[in-house]
This record gives sequence, C-alpha cells and structure tokens, in this order.
Amino acid sequence: MSYHNDYRSFIESKSQLGGEFGFKANYDHPSAYDFQTFLVEWAVRQGRAAIFADCGLGKTLMQLTWAHNVNRHANKPVLVIAPLSVSLQTVDEAEKFGFGAERSLDGRFKTTNGIVTTNYERLSHFDPNAFAGVVCDESSIIKNFEGARKGEITEFMKKVKYRLLCTATPSPNDYIELGTSSEALGQLGYMDMLGMFFKNDEDSLHPAFVGSKWRFKRHAERDFWRWMCSWSRAVRRPSDLGFDDRAFVLPDLIETEHVVESDRAEGALFAMPAANLAEEREERRATLRQRCEAAAAILSSAESGVAWCHLNAEADFLKELIPGAEQIAGSDRDERKEELFEAFRHGQLKKLVTKPKIAAFGMNWQHASTMTYFPDHSFEQYYQAVRRMWRFGQKHPVTVHNVTSQSLAGVTKNLRRKADACETMFEEMVAQMNDALRLSRFRDHMNNQEIPSWL
Repeated sequence: MSYHNDYRSFIESKSQLGGEFGFKANYDHPSAYDFQTFLVEWAVRQGRAAIFADCGLGKTLMQLTWAHNVNRHANKPVLVIAPLSVSLQTVDEAEKFGFGAERSLDGRFKTTNGIVTTNYERLSHFDPNAFAGVVCDESSIIKNFEGARKGEITEFMKKVKYRLLCTATPSPNDYIELGTSSEALGQLGYMDMLGMFFKNDEDSLHPAFVGSKWRFKRHAERDFWRWMCSWSRAVRRPSDLGFDDRAFVLPDLIETEHVVESDRAEGALFAMPAANLAEEREERRATLRQRCEAAAAILSSAESGVAWCHLNAEADFLKELIPGAEQIAGSDRDERKEELFEAFRHGQLKKLVTKPKIAAFGMNWQHASTMTYFPDHSFEQYYQAVRRMWRFGQKHPVTVHNVTSQSLAGVTKNLRRKADACETMFEEMVAQMNDALRLSRFRDHMNNQEIPSWL
C-alpha cells in the first residue's frame, strides 16, 4: 500500500494539471485601453496563457487585472513573480490602478483574497497550494536561470490552476526558446515541442535560426503557429490586434557609435579585428580605460542616465569617473540593489552604473533618456537595456551611445544582424498568428474596426 501511494505521488509530481480552466472575465479596468481589455478577457478565458506585449504596452495593468479576475472567481490570492525590485514597482502600480497588492519575501502574507508579489529568487518560500493563480512577469528571464531555478519555477506553476506569462520578448532571435514558455504553462514540454515541429539540422540556413541546429519540419510551420495561437498572443503595437495606434507612438531612438582606437600589434600597419571570443575578451581588457573614459564623458554631461557595462572592472572605473554615480553590482545585498533602483526610478539618483543581467528586465525608466553601452553579442540584453527608457510613455527622444573599439567592429556588426533578425522574427510571428486567427492588420486609424466575438 505504501509503495502504491508513493508511486501515485511520484506520478502526480510529474504531471501537469490538465483541462480547460478559463472562465468569462468578471472585471474590466476602466482605465484600460481597448486592446488591453481584449487581451485580458482572452487570457481569462484561456485560464493559462502568455501575453507577449512590447515594452510600455501596459503589461502590469493587464496582469493585475487578470489577477483580480482570478481573485474574484476563485476567492484565493494570486502570486505575481517578478525580477528583483520589479515586485516593488508592481506594488506601486497596483496602488495607482486601485488594486490591493502585498509584497512578501518569506512566503508570509496577510491577504486572503488579493495579490501577492515576490522576486523569482524568493519563490522557494511559497506554497503553490495557497494560490489560485500565478503570474510570471518578465517571463523571458526564466530561460536565463540555471537549471535548478528554472525547474523550481516550472514545478511551482504546474500545480497552480490559473497561469499567466507576460514579457516583451519571448525570444529575440530564436523560436526554440518559446518552448520554455510552453512548458511553464503546461502545454508541450520543451523537448516534445522540438520533436513535433522541428528537425535537427546542423547545416540549417533558415534566417530565423542563424547559428542554430533546429529548423521547422516540412509543412510544420503553419501548424506551429496555430498551436502558439492556442495559448499566446504577440503584439508590438495595438494595430497588431486590429486596434488604434495613436496613443502608442514612440519618440525617436538615436543610436550613435563612438569608436576608440585599438593598439596595433607589433609590426602591423593598423589594428586588426578580433577574430574570436578570446581575442575579443583581450581587446575589451586592453581598451577598458579608453572606453570607460569615453562613456563617462558622455554621461557626465547628461542630466540623468545609465552606464551599462559587462565587466566588474568597467563598472568600478565608471563609478569612479562619473560624478555622483552609484553602482549596482551583483555582489550587493538585495536591499541595497532595491534602494538604488528606487532612488533612480524616482529621480533622487541621477546616474546609475550597472550590468544588463542585473537591471535590464522590467524597470520603467521613462524619466531618463540617455545611456551608454559597451556592445557584446547578446542582442536580448541590448534590447532590454534600451527598452528601459525607449518605451511607450517616454516623452523625449532616447539616445543610446554605443562605445566600442576598432578591433570590436565585428561585434557591432553581429549585434545589428541580430537586431534585423529579431525584427523579422517578430513581424513574422504577428503575421502568422494573425493569419491563423483570420485577423488583418489595422491600417486606417480613422476606421473603427470591431474584433469578432469568437476571438
């Protein structure tokens, strides 16, 4: 009997909750735009869904409204998991929109029918049975965690009845990472998704899979998008869903490049491009002082801004060079990180030095419009860093100063290629999903288009 019970427990621990759990939305927020209400109502009907909405399209309001619907329906709390400090930002946003939200870092909370928010790093303190629903904010960050943390998040979610993932970029360069979201929602597992829609091809030259060994099976692409449509929606602007864009027009993004001189090898007439990662690392160390001095000169004259970097030595030197700047380092205690994040967000701190992997996810920094960046090969980190400022709600043009060296020209070129691939991928994602859903893009902003009720 004991063996039977242990085996049953083992099977249950490996299983996802199955079935259709959606319900008709019982609440629409009066401040929500029409496309936001449409997405929330769709996600509530689904019960388990992903909203891939670009930066500044109001994901926080949408996830809070979704959570409030679940509260009212199930009479149990909903947990919102977010990157460090974004959970504090969520509490502020909840208060602004008239929702009750409580932050907890140790698994204890007072509410019996409200919204609780915490950091991804604190999830182990919480019991999934205490919640009717769970929201993963900035869910694309999940794939960046090491295996144990990623498994912990998936394990937590799979026993909660209602689930929502919200992120701006599910995957900037590779459809394959969409499997991370699918698995967290209890759809196809990552490897099951690969087996169903993709084939292993080391020689694949498909533009969506540059540098990847996976490509769509013959005739599987349309089926893949139909499957994606069953649990997700992707939107970069309201017109992607047939709504009016007029309230969501971004100011200019100005990307400038500053190139410092590289040292010439002995006997060479000019500096040679770095040919591999080892040479790139050496070049970054060799030009650290010149690049930091250039970045500091740019940021010192700005009213407010961020100096993004990747190396500890870069961060230390930038803090020394930029008057009044504070550094957020990975080794800092969480309390100090949050204190500095809040000070910068509220304008008390004017200059911030940090790394994309620490601060590039989820922050709303529309009050600032100047940043410096040392390009590397990660387009996702670059995209997220830029989008902290260049997002809907920004009132001024945003200037990104990319500081590099002569020998790192190949890195900048690769970053541009990835940016083009990302734009192509997301446009294709929206077009394919709209085709599968029989939606057409909203071109005439003066014409009110009605969304069919069956959506």
